[in-house]
Amino acid sequence: MSNETILLVIKFKIGGSLRFLSHAETVKVFQRACVRAGIKVQYSRGFNPRPKLSLPLPRSVAVESDDDLLCLRVNRDPSELRSTDYESRVRTMLSSQLPEDLVLVSVTIAKANEAFRPCLATYVLKIKPDYLNEKLRTRIKDVLASECIILKRTIYTKKTKFKDLDVRGFLKNIELDNGVIVVECRISSAGSIRVDEILKLLQLDMEKLAAPVRRTNVQWQSN
Repeated sequence: MSNETILLVIKFKIGGSLRFLSHAETVKVFQRACVRAGIKVQYSRGFNPRPKLSLPLPRSVAVESDDDLLCLRVNRDPSELRSTDYESRVRTMLSSQLPEDLVLVSVTIAKANEAFRPCLATYVLKIKPDYLNEKLRTRIKDVLASECIILKRTIYTKKTKFKDLDVRGFLKNIELDNGVIVVECRISSAGSIRVDEILKLLQLDMEKLAAPVRRTNVQWQSN
């Protein structure tokens, strides 16, 4: 009996010092953990094979997350085809090889051709008491009342470029309650607003935050 190719969808949390990992570094952490755990990741063909592993929603450096997603294509051997606890065993094996601040929430098997796209993300900004004032509340109201918000975005290619981008459509809602700002951001094929752009719009910086920015929830679409 031949191996079966399956798609594992893994939800995880990342925080602490690991929040400073870049997107590429986070991918490498999972790649190495899979090798150590003995998980048979499928590789692409060609001169330079790469593991079929992806993080559909890149996380900004220094941002913590409660709801990140890892999509992993693996080869499940015949002895495991009828296993009812396969997901649980993968979670246990992989968890044992991951750093302390990277926690697996769930492991599920999806359809082999299924794809996952983020459509909404929620960010939480905890503000220091000294900066909880009427100026901040007014700024939030002004942003929400705007029909158009043009920001200059840096594009890093062979030569650094800038482009003007209207980010208003990416902002679904902003609320300030009990010292915490909750920002709901739309995500589409056109992109989304970045965390540093949110801070800029609200005239905030890291010194005004009482805790790291945290992505608490992501809504996913699949096909």
